[in-house]
Amino acid sequence: MTTVEATGTGADGSHFRTCPLCEATCGLEVEVESGAVKRIRGDRDDVFSHGFICPKGSTLQRLHEDPDRLRAPLVRRDGVHVEVTWEEAFAEVDRRLAAVRQAHGPESVAIYLGNPNAHTLGGTVFTRPLLQSLGTRNVFSASTVDQMPRHVSSGLMYGNAGAMAVPDLDRTDYLLVLGADPHESNGSLCTAPDFPGRMAAISERGGRVVVVDPRRSRSAQSADEHVAIRPGTDALWLCALLHEVIERHGVDLGSCAELVEGMDAVRTLVAPFTADAVAERCGIDADTTRRIADELAGARTAAVYTRIGVHTVRFGTIGSWAGDVLTLVTGNLDRPGGLMWATPCHGRPAVPGATTVGRGFRTGRWASRVSGRPEVKGELPIAVLPEEITTPGEGRIRALFTIAGNPARSSPDSAAVERALDDLELMVSVDIYLNETTRHADVVLPVPSSLEKSHFDLAFYGLSVRNVANFSPPVFAAEGPAEHDVLARLALIASGQGPDADPEIVHGLIARSLVDAAVQLEGGPVHGRDPEELMAAVEHLPPPERMVDLMVRVGPYGDGFGADPDGLTLQRLLDAPHGVDLGPLEPRLREILRTPSGKVEVVPEGVAEDLGRLAATLDEPVDDLVLVGRRHLRSNNSWMHNIEVLVKGRPRCTLLVHPEDAARLELADGEPATVRSRVGQVEATVEVTEDIRPGVVSLPHGWGHDDPGTRMRVAGRHAGVNSNVLTDGSVLDPLSGNCALNAIPVEVSPVAAPLAAAAT
Repeated sequence: MTTVEATGTGADGSHFRTCPLCEATCGLEVEVESGAVKRIRGDRDDVFSHGFICPKGSTLQRLHEDPDRLRAPLVRRDGVHVEVTWEEAFAEVDRRLAAVRQAHGPESVAIYLGNPNAHTLGGTVFTRPLLQSLGTRNVFSASTVDQMPRHVSSGLMYGNAGAMAVPDLDRTDYLLVLGADPHESNGSLCTAPDFPGRMAAISERGGRVVVVDPRRSRSAQSADEHVAIRPGTDALWLCALLHEVIERHGVDLGSCAELVEGMDAVRTLVAPFTADAVAERCGIDADTTRRIADELAGARTAAVYTRIGVHTVRFGTIGSWAGDVLTLVTGNLDRPGGLMWATPCHGRPAVPGATTVGRGFRTGRWASRVSGRPEVKGELPIAVLPEEITTPGEGRIRALFTIAGNPARSSPDSAAVERALDDLELMVSVDIYLNETTRHADVVLPVPSSLEKSHFDLAFYGLSVRNVANFSPPVFAAEGPAEHDVLARLALIASGQGPDADPEIVHGLIARSLVDAAVQLEGGPVHGRDPEELMAAVEHLPPPERMVDLMVRVGPYGDGFGADPDGLTLQRLLDAPHGVDLGPLEPRLREILRTPSGKVEVVPEGVAEDLGRLAATLDEPVDDLVLVGRRHLRSNNSWMHNIEVLVKGRPRCTLLVHPEDAARLELADGEPATVRSRVGQVEATVEVTEDIRPGVVSLPHGWGHDDPGTRMRVAGRHAGVNSNVLTDGSVLDPLSGNCALNAIPVEVSPVAAPLAAAAT
């Protein structure tokens, strides 16, 4: 029987766990003495990270002990948030949600899911019953802020929106990176501890790394070559590379040849995007484009990695699509050293004789009420949330649940978002802080700290550059209700069962759904088994451990509940605190495909039309000045700014400006400047640097912590400015609904001197 040893005891000694603060999944050694954390360092024996750690990982103690972290629920009374008991908080949600639904119907309720949900078991598994219980189509998430184009291009091509291929970093000979800065982000939609070290290893073994970025980032500085592209033109340039490869080298589909449909149309569709045609728009000379096309085609293995700078623009889906097709036509899709798919231990097992034919992926099953924006992956674009709240009429959003997110800082046109939040009749937030978003909430429900929760990376093992698994029990007992119980009780309230219903009702339903799916999977490891037998085998475990044990045991490496005695179980993971290495990535395109044709649909619906729209931009004038974002190693969106050790020192929320632009605009290093866009303006301190190309300025994402009513004292002392005041919510990638956080046309001018100073 599986037993979860030393769970939540806070026992002295070393506790090993996976860092939950970014996608790298680094192993940590948490040393506890006298019931408190003494030190956190990288786990040198971790099978994946081998001791690598970034500055964020060592701060879990400070996050756990942060006096501003909420320990009790808050209810807003007479405009002030006051602490209440959990019973009072859930009763308040029950009473007020029922009133809104009775008055306005179920579609008057909306929910927003923030990025941190992907980093917790509770947020990944236990939000689903809440979504089902709310019964609304008004679902929003951070995905349409930064990554939906990657989901859409993968869904359209492979029939599976979750099948996002990753570069096989440890075996590639040529890595082309666009719109990413792994030295700062630690990797995104690509799980790779010590991503910088893995990039360096490519060069050390005789390979080549090329980073394409309008800024000479740390990743660009370390690369073999930096190409300073004009922001917002990545899709144009990738299509030009695709055109040049096809025309100069032909098409090599490698082992994928019999599983590809529509390749003949690609040559025609990318014909307008010659190296010469895109040169002025992209700011990259034609010879460089042709040379890099030759290098990609000639490399023994190659991978194209596109990320946030490619996705958060008007043609994000086309950029993501072009990166995959470029890898495909050079023979590098689904092969070692190219773009591949992980085999997560909790995923669907390979079934003998399984078909590649499936229902495929489609969008637009419904649309937003006001502007008619299509649904994508069950969500509406976050950019339409303000208008859905403020525009009168049937179906107007009156109540909003936010789960671990800060849309008042992460969403476009933040000023409009904040005005809209004030218009709600009810807002309920699950969050550990009273931040810029939750300050608007009527009820705030905190969850335990990361050290008080078990951890297993359901989201990121499917994006990993190596197949690994690691389960982390909690280090300390939780001060309040577990995250899964909080979410389960909200689901029960939303389903009409009241504030006092037992959360085990929800936990049991989730477990039963997993068991039923497993026993019904023909050819699967437990096909035809008695569901009650499997339920009985795990019912003694806490809910998160129960779900992990079920998924792992019926997964690709699992023991099949005894069918394979050497197979993986939760107990085996518990017995291996440094993780289990399951081996390098293996070709598995046949397992991934779920398209109606059963093949990679290279020119899926919508792509051809959008390529025509992209071609029309070749004649557009170049904007005089555009704004881009940037990441920092010590930051993670907006929520790591209340940790003093991560924000102290030289201010990082500065406006990067090239010396030529500074001279032209009469801007001085260290002095304030006004940045204006179509929708708003901010004042930021200028930092003059040659590390950004002329015609481009940069502000980091996730700052602006100077709103009244928050309780984040450290963040308030290092407030910075909110760049999303400048982001135009009307500019979206039409295929995905993703907002355009980059390549924003702006004007920049010095802040006028005060009159008194001018008089002297």
